[in-house]
Amino acid sequence: MRLRDLAETLSCQLVGEGELEIRGVAGIREAKEGDLTFVADARHLKYLEETQASAIILSPKDPPSAKPTLRTDNPYLAFAKALQLLHPQVLPSPGVHPTALLEEGVQLGGGVSIGAFTFIGKEAEIGDDSILFPQVYVGQGSRIGKGCLLYPQVTVREGVWIGDQVIIHSGAVLGSDGFGYAKDKKGRYHKIPQVGGVLVEDDAEIGANVTIDRATLGRTRIGRGTKIDNLVQIAHNVQIGDDAIIISQVGIAGSTRIGNRVTLAGQVGIISHIEIGDDSIVGSQSGVVEDLGPGSIVTGSPAIPHNLFRRMAVSLPKVPELIKTIRALEKRIQELEEKASSR
Repeated sequence: MRLRDLAETLSCQLVGEGELEIRGVAGIREAKEGDLTFVADARHLKYLEETQASAIILSPKDPPSAKPTLRTDNPYLAFAKALQLLHPQVLPSPGVHPTALLEEGVQLGGGVSIGAFTFIGKEAEIGDDSILFPQVYVGQGSRIGKGCLLYPQVTVREGVWIGDQVIIHSGAVLGSDGFGYAKDKKGRYHKIPQVGGVLVEDDAEIGANVTIDRATLGRTRIGRGTKIDNLVQIAHNVQIGDDAIIISQVGIAGSTRIGNRVTLAGQVGIISHIEIGDDSIVGSQSGVVEDLGPGSIVTGSPAIPHNLFRRMAVSLPKVPELIKTIRALEKRIQELEEKASSR
């Protein structure tokens, strides 16, 4: 693809030779001739002169380059779009594999692809142009919207509703039973039926081996555009807003409400029945045990304001020396008191 055409498609300003042929996209240190690369972090500007890439995506604020450049306010986003253009994903053709099992009342939209050994339960719906890879399970009455992509061994239990343009990676389980039990006088646990469902809204992405429990009543909800990394556990009746980012190994307990544009970093744990306000950020390995207002930035377990956590982290290595100093002062005070009392 010519660099000129690429610049137009990506809405970038072209600086330099536009007839250059671009064949691929690569990182700035790995790029070869014919590749387009990018700089999204100022720390990588030092590689500008040594990269073998034929062209570079840069911010308007970045220094000039001897190579042809595409200038844009968001180089990382332009890079992502260039990847889609130059490395398109190869997907299965429409059709139903002869080994797939579709029960009565299943509705398939146009252009749907159903892979080998996939099961679709009674009255389930699959929207136009959606792709179910081999060994996907879709339970009775579930609905999958248009243009969705379900990779091998995804499980969508009964009563799950999935919007349009949703991506679900291998091993994810949507609609498993919530963890709910009632205890009797003898200390025995009795299962609480989980009769609700799960709602995943448009443009969400669910990572590999994510588990999203069905609601006890109502629906567990994943908001529009929310992206969930691998190995995340979302309990029954959790409500997650739009455009949230949830990174690997997060655990969210039941009935918690997560606002819009919230970021939960890796291994965050959140107790049940609390609320996290819009635009909040929770740092890695934090434990959230109380409500967070909009725009909160917290770290630690229990989670505290991030700036306070940083000060505590800096102070922590000094604690042994401080204890030593305090003990010396206590000893000195005791000596002075004994000396004064002997007079």
